[in-house]
Amino acid sequence: MMERPDERGDDESLPSERGKSRGAGSRPQSEFARVAHVLVVDDDPAMRGMIADYLTDQNMRVSVATNSREMQRVVAADGVDLVVLDLKLGNEDGLAIVRALRAESNLPIIVLTGHRREAVDRVVGLELGADDYLTKPFNPRELLARVHAVLRRSPAARPDGEAKRTRYRFAGWELSLRTRRLVSPAGEHVPLTKGEFGLLAVFLEAPQRVLTREHLLAASRVHDNEVFDRSIDVQILRLRRKLEVDPSAPALIKTERGVGYVFSSPVDVR
Repeated sequence: MMERPDERGDDESLPSERGKSRGAGSRPQSEFARVAHVLVVDDDPAMRGMIADYLTDQNMRVSVATNSREMQRVVAADGVDLVVLDLKLGNEDGLAIVRALRAESNLPIIVLTGHRREAVDRVVGLELGADDYLTKPFNPRELLARVHAVLRRSPAARPDGEAKRTRYRFAGWELSLRTRRLVSPAGEHVPLTKGEFGLLAVFLEAPQRVLTREHLLAASRVHDNEVFDRSIDVQILRLRRKLEVDPSAPALIKTERGVGYVFSSPVDVR
């Protein structure tokens, strides 16, 4: 388990001093080409310090913040690669913070929840756009593994050729994987939940092919062993309401009875 950190200064929103002491020439032990910059947002000084110290020991650059105001200041000023966010920040609503972050950017987010009874917040957080979660208490090695996994899925961590192929166009619509923005043929931004975004991305990667419910669930959810309380059919219905002119007679996402669904439109990938 992690040891308790030494007491820190008053301005906890500044980058970790230990992280700063590792110069740009230090070779990271991870597979990433450069040192990842992780922002830890937690109002518990002991937890915040332990996470920062552990990730710094793993050759990551770490900044810390105690609230959304400090978080926004660091994000705006200093090229953050990933945010580790406690959903319980004093009087602030962690879910509202996730929603605001996701509306502004595609910045990867790992949310922390305190107890098993907060499972509803965890699921809602994922649907709002968080990329992963951990329940306290947790093993720091598991946090590190999840940080690496989320960074690998981030467009910034992909090979250059693949990173550029992050825009899908279909039937007048456009979806950007970088910003998670869906734009309608009329030029309007249509918000998507985490589940809807993941599901649409799976369809756009395999257009005009029949996909089973099992495939859609496995490919679009965050955890292989996680079963949400909303079925894939409900997610399909919600997505149809946003994409289809007439959801009761869908032209884009069609049902193949007894098998699954097919995205019927051609897709241009750029």
